[in-house]
Amino acid sequence: MRISGIVSSGLGRAHVFMAQKHYQDQFVDVMGKSVWPGTLNLSVSGVNLVNYISLRIKSGIDTLDAEKQDIDDAKQISLENIESLRIRGFLRDGISFGGATAFKANFTANEKTVDCAVLIPDLTRHFDVVEIISPTFLREYLDLKDGDTVDIELI
Repeated sequence: MRISGIVSSGLGRAHVFMAQKHYQDQFVDVMGKSVWPGTLNLSVSGVNLVNYISLRIKSGIDTLDAEKQDIDDAKQISLENIESLRIRGFLRDGISFGGATAFKANFTANEKTVDCAVLIPDLTRHFDVVEIISPTFLREYLDLKDGDTVDIELI
């Protein structure tokens, strides 16, 4: 499955979560090494949104804000060959850090390909923003700016 999206700035809060040792230890299991303490956000629409909704459904995440037709179309997509990897949440000092689901992928931009994963948090404010994690600081390595169009290929 391929998803194309437009690079967009997030809320700037992902690093708080991504830097947590509990998560980083699990990201090593997913990516083979620790990941950059942040995410790259891609805004998606059309068929790319439908593909992303199908991943959210596989993750068990409701997509209540999506159009009914997009949800119905997403349910028709076969994802049996795409493995979902569970990232467990945890409680630290009375603060709950939620879980997530990761899907391994390759990220392609500016004629370079990088290993990455789509990360779908159990709790999120957006249904049309794909969050990408990678051992590489993608914005810098691939010289990405808001508005750039990029592709990810789930593996």
